[in-house]
Amino acid sequence: DEIRPGTYTDIKGNEATACGLIMASEKSGRPLFLGSYPITPATDILHELAKRKDLGVKACQMEDEIAGVCSAIGASFAGSLGVTSTSGPGLALKGEAIGLAVMAELPLVVIDVQRGGPSTGLPTKTEQTDLNQALYGRNGECPLVVVAATSPTMCFDMAFEASRIAIEHMTPVILLTDAFIGNGSSAWRIPEPGEYPEIKVPVVPAEKRDGWQPYMRDEATLARYWSLPGTEDGLTHRLGGLEKDFKTGAISNNPANHAKMIETRREKVARVANDIPLQEVLCDSPEADTLLVGWGGTFGHLYTAAEELNREGHAVALAQFRYIQPLPANTGEILRRYKRVIVAELNTGQFADYLQCRFPDVRIERINKIEGQPFMVSEIVEQVKDKIANN
Repeated sequence: DEIRPGTYTDIKGNEATACGLIMASEKSGRPLFLGSYPITPATDILHELAKRKDLGVKACQMEDEIAGVCSAIGASFAGSLGVTSTSGPGLALKGEAIGLAVMAELPLVVIDVQRGGPSTGLPTKTEQTDLNQALYGRNGECPLVVVAATSPTMCFDMAFEASRIAIEHMTPVILLTDAFIGNGSSAWRIPEPGEYPEIKVPVVPAEKRDGWQPYMRDEATLARYWSLPGTEDGLTHRLGGLEKDFKTGAISNNPANHAKMIETRREKVARVANDIPLQEVLCDSPEADTLLVGWGGTFGHLYTAAEELNREGHAVALAQFRYIQPLPANTGEILRRYKRVIVAELNTGQFADYLQCRFPDVRIERINKIEGQPFMVSEIVEQVKDKIANN
């Protein structure tokens, strides 16, 4: 690829994540609040944001993981871009509070810099084993958006994207990075002014203020309007973790209403697919009948392996996913295009299972590594060649 002209600096993934959050605050006009608790390998995000009082950042080291996420939810209710950062054990502790943010329909960014587990596991090693926790690790039907960064520099873009989606669609978003890219570094081109879009804050429109209720929604996105405390003209309201009436926002135990609210929250997340890019396929050619699939921070290894396989005469394409829930709208079409789909990931097959469930007509093969270490390119190349030779 051509290197774009500009000013470059070396940056680590965790630093890039912090910078992406600051950019999102700038582009939304919403102050940035981080409520966090130190945990390897995510602590550098707290360190970086604690330095930026000059940019209006409020970074609070809380007494534990639960206080970290709850303070961020309070900041979101008050009109800030609320963020909490952690690793796998902390994400487990934050689960109930994240459910509160789903029920209250508040923008919240949860950053999980993945490490080896379970429990406290391998704090300094890298894995991709928190995907199922990010997708399903809450009680009740509790859908939210899940995205992933693919490189140290992509941590900037995906932190910005997580924040944009959280605000514009009024939903919690979990951003998955990992120890490999969070602590790894690469050359990053400092963005030019105007390069990133303005983030549209869904405040209550003037024409909807008469008779406004806290769960009134944008018809296209189903996002709840964001009433900022202190706003005049009848926008006083309460939110909470008990089920709400679809129209009034009052506490409701009505069975039909509960079903409607569950479906509405699910559909709101599904409609985010209309607001994210289509999935790209790299190293593709008309001869390619094998698709190598990855997600998140394995990108460098998988891309290099795909290039090597093509040089050796094996026509292999690559799809590396950044948007996981919802998936890009063209995901099914891409998977069905190839004779052979091989998902490579640093776990026992969580993304492969996720794709197989959604596309049962696609036969998905797997390459898995669960040693707390990143892939070696040679491992991927040899296993792909074995699978091609065997069927």
